[in-house]
Amino acid sequence: MSHEERKLLAWHETLELHEMVAFQSTGLMKLKMSVNKVTDSELKELYLTCIHDLEANLRELLKFYPNAQGYQARDTEDVRQDLGFFAADLLGLSKTLVRNLAGAVTETATPSLRTAFTNQLVSAIRGHERVFNYMHKHGYYPAYDLGQLLGHDIQIAQKALNMRVQ
Repeated sequence: MSHEERKLLAWHETLELHEMVAFQSTGLMKLKMSVNKVTDSELKELYLTCIHDLEANLRELLKFYPNAQGYQARDTEDVRQDLGFFAADLLGLSKTLVRNLAGAVTETATPSLRTAFTNQLVSAIRGHERVFNYMHKHGYYPAYDLGQLLGHDIQIAQKALNMRVQ
């Protein structure tokens, strides 16, 4: 089968698509909620440009969902309440913290600093687990149902795209 003939994304591509849409949707919502609090005109213009770029990214990525493994077309449901947004934001922060601390450990030569980073990494991993468990328990992150997970991505991305700058 040629590259052009492929109809479905590979599993790993589907998961990367999910991660990028979830991350960018949450970021877009945060930018839209805070842009009008920025008083510096140059920085505000950077925010607006970033908002525009993220909207374009999401519109482009959403087109791939019908080709994603496990995708199931769904009727539009009520988008999760704000608690889901805040939980997703916290999950994104905890994931980034784990990744950054893991990188810091590999770049550190001083034993006491490496120990500090390692201890913080273990703590960050536990923190990520707590946030994930909360999200899964409340239905904000249906990690074991790929069709539902992808449908949730689409809902959140659409909510982010439809959100007005506040």
